[in-house]
Amino acid sequence: MLRRRRMMRVAATTAVVAGTATAVSGTVARKQQAKAESTAEAAPPPPVAEAPQAAPAAAPAPVGLTSEAFEQLKELSALKDAGVLTQEEFVAQKAKILG
Repeated sequence: MLRRRRMMRVAATTAVVAGTATAVSGTVARKQQAKAESTAEAAPPPPVAEAPQAAPAAAPAPVGLTSEAFEQLKELSALKDAGVLTQEEFVAQKAKILG
């Protein structure tokens, strides 16, 4: 009898944890989708070019910054823009990269 109660408690706890995880992940996904949609709506449509133009050259890495560190900063910025990182997390990781 005691074993059955324990099993029921474990099953109930697992159900609560799984339900909470599902609800949280759904909420996060909806927020990220809404943010992406609002960003897309706020951005002006790309200009219509009559003649093909050459793509602009990538900006060179600042002097004293390795290309690896520069790439890490670009990735961090993309994660922050996508809403994966908060501003505080971004600043902390940036400080680690820049030393």
